[in-house]
Amino acid sequence: MTSARDWVKQAVHKIQTDFSRSADTHLFLFELPKCPGVHLYMKDESTHPTGSLKHRLARSLFLYGLCNGWIGPGTTIIEASSGSTAVSEAYFARLLGLPFIAVVPKTTSPEKVSIIEFYGGKVHMVESGSQIYEVSKRLAAETRGHFMDQFTYAERVTDWRGNNNIAESIFQQMEQERHPVPAWIVCSAGTGGTSATIGRYINYRRFDTRLCVCDPENSVFYDYFRTRDPTLTSARGSNIEGIGRPRVEPSFVAEVVDSVVRVKDAASIAAARFLHKTFGRRYGGSTGTNLYGALRIASQMQEGSIVTLMCDGGERYLHTYYNDDWVEAQGFNIKPYLEQLERFYLEGTWFDVS
Repeated sequence: MTSARDWVKQAVHKIQTDFSRSADTHLFLFELPKCPGVHLYMKDESTHPTGSLKHRLARSLFLYGLCNGWIGPGTTIIEASSGSTAVSEAYFARLLGLPFIAVVPKTTSPEKVSIIEFYGGKVHMVESGSQIYEVSKRLAAETRGHFMDQFTYAERVTDWRGNNNIAESIFQQMEQERHPVPAWIVCSAGTGGTSATIGRYINYRRFDTRLCVCDPENSVFYDYFRTRDPTLTSARGSNIEGIGRPRVEPSFVAEVVDSVVRVKDAASIAAARFLHKTFGRRYGGSTGTNLYGALRIASQMQEGSIVTLMCDGGERYLHTYYNDDWVEAQGFNIKPYLEQLERFYLEGTWFDVS
């Protein structure tokens, strides 16, 4: 009979071998024809086995839970998520033969719900994003399971010094480029784990790179960065799935971030569609948020490189961000932002949208 300790050893080995079978994600050059001195790169995290940046986080959360003794044979895994982390955790739970429950807001795209269920997970929907924390804790207590709590642990489960984290991968892939040390890395924040890892790595390696976090509407990170008030809350959740939070999450480390900019939801959706038109592939709304922020920075530069992230694929949002009826029903006017982005791309000039 296999002991609990032996089971944990086998579980860690399964995750490590799964990681060994995975290649690194691609870093694409996004051409800016009217800004020849500025090179924009996009790291495509949608190519992970579960299709998003959150695959890295889910793997680290499972290893952290296993090595801390919080996860054992038969442990029910609970996660509060807007979808992508839950998709990735459902994958790893199935790999280890563990039951999984995702607590998600009702606004989560049906495509994500379907993928969670495909991996064998159960979905528990709540009315508001602000309810996912307490409901997850309750379900963990009722099942005697483990609440992963990505929003608390994201900043600590990843080795920020290296070990093939996303920051180390970016700088290694940039080594042969014309401007190997980016002037800016641009990302968005959901848990804050990615920005914490990148910011710490920049400081650890003593790079001159600056870190910009793009925050969507109805999220508190922008205001928190300015005020450092940890009690800030928002009555509504973000319309851009996977990023933005109605409260200041424990994993958001403002001290390693150089700038936080607010991006309108209409601009995020427009940028995602603009990327599809110019690059030929669909990506999600958070990728649009990142791209919009990166292009705005590019419009202010004469020379240098910028790196940003493609967070997940657009096939998960065909009913929302790529659906004209949904966009209109939400009251988003994306036309001015599409015109803004297209003019910058074709003419190299940036105008503000009122």
